[in-house]
Amino acid sequence: MDKLTKDNFQKAKNDSVQKKTNWIKVGMSTCGIAAGAREVYDTLTEEVKRRNLNIDILKTGCLGMCYIEPLVEVCIEGVPHVVYGNVDTKAALGIVDKHICGKRVMNDHLVIK
Repeated sequence: MDKLTKDNFQKAKNDSVQKKTNWIKVGMSTCGIAAGAREVYDTLTEEVKRRNLNIDILKTGCLGMCYIEPLVEVCIEGVPHVVYGNVDTKAALGIVDKHICGKRVMNDHLVIK
């Protein structure tokens, strides 16, 4: 194993990021869970599985915007990397339908582009 330096650490980080281009992260901190993130996570997981999509559904901690939880970060190849806020199960289904399958950003719930 090579010695860890700033350069090879950055290269490893970049390689890792480039490999993972299709994923959805749901903010599952206590504020997110209290706002309904568990239901959003379950809805996304079930819908992605039902549609047989090759997308990782991941849990993450606090995204720093507790006032608009549940937060969902979406990174899909060919579509801008965005964060959606105030996501409920209906919005989660819209994310799968419009953002992932339709390859277009939803204006509703859009927080960061």
